[in-house]
Amino acid sequence: MELILVNLIDGLVTGLLLFMLSAGLTLIFSMMGVLNFAHASFYMLGAYFGYQISLALGFWVALLVAPVVVGVMGAGVERYGLRRVHQYGHVPELIFTFGLALLIEELVQFVWGKNQMPFDIPDVLNFTAFAIAGNSIPAYKIFMIFISIAIFIGLLYILTRTRVGMIIQAALSYPKTVEALGHNVPLIFMGVFGVGTALAGVAGVIAGPVLGTFPGMAFVLGSIVFVTIVIGGLGSLWGALVASLLIGWITTFAKAYNLAMSDVLNAIGIATPENLDDNIFRDLWTVTSPQIADILPYILMVLILIFRPYGLFGNRDA
Repeated sequence: MELILVNLIDGLVTGLLLFMLSAGLTLIFSMMGVLNFAHASFYMLGAYFGYQISLALGFWVALLVAPVVVGVMGAGVERYGLRRVHQYGHVPELIFTFGLALLIEELVQFVWGKNQMPFDIPDVLNFTAFAIAGNSIPAYKIFMIFISIAIFIGLLYILTRTRVGMIIQAALSYPKTVEALGHNVPLIFMGVFGVGTALAGVAGVIAGPVLGTFPGMAFVLGSIVFVTIVIGGLGSLWGALVASLLIGWITTFAKAYNLAMSDVLNAIGIATPENLDDNIFRDLWTVTSPQIADILPYILMVLILIFRPYGLFGNRDA
């Protein structure tokens, strides 16, 4: 029971970190219909800017300033890049954001090098919050959980309960009407893109001390972010949250419990072949859950695309 609680907490932290990253991408897609391949690169920039600012001003200032810098950069990318490309369709947008991701990675390596940066957890949070059956739960993980929940509640409130949220949602469905009412729709789009990239920057600052700040960090989480929004439903904030938690718990439990595929097959009535070495499916029989933990989200995505192509919380129009 204690091990289950520890894995639930670890999976919750992983899932909520993934949500912070996917929430910005979901927000951008729901508003603009743009799948930003460079989104994870803004996450990486958040970590590097956070590290650099923390050296001079400390972690807490970095947590406030770095996402703002990333958000301003994101708004600039939308204003002077994506807005010009948007008129030519989705394929040029994808090519533009893909090229931007490569450019950001090269710039990061040029400025900071290829080695991992010593971005450490702040001293005030560098202690054990509590322990479960000898397993320590760091205070920093609890901090990550509360930050993620606060971001979700804040986004949900703004989008559903405020005038700004109403204008944003109206601009998505009826941009010409909203513009006729006196609102600057291109400015709204630029602001949403900036906020979305700033959320990625927040995730980068928070994840940098835990997962490491290195040039390949965008590649590590880049693909799984798109898996998350496909599973949850393109453009759905609730979907992004649920899918992130599912992925976090599935991968955590798969790595924690050494479950053999042979045990699963035997449990459903399939007997182990007598001559396993000569069997063409011998690799399937010997595989264990930790070995396939990282590909389980992709298997789940394939199943979702087969049985519910618009995602868990998406709609057919999306």
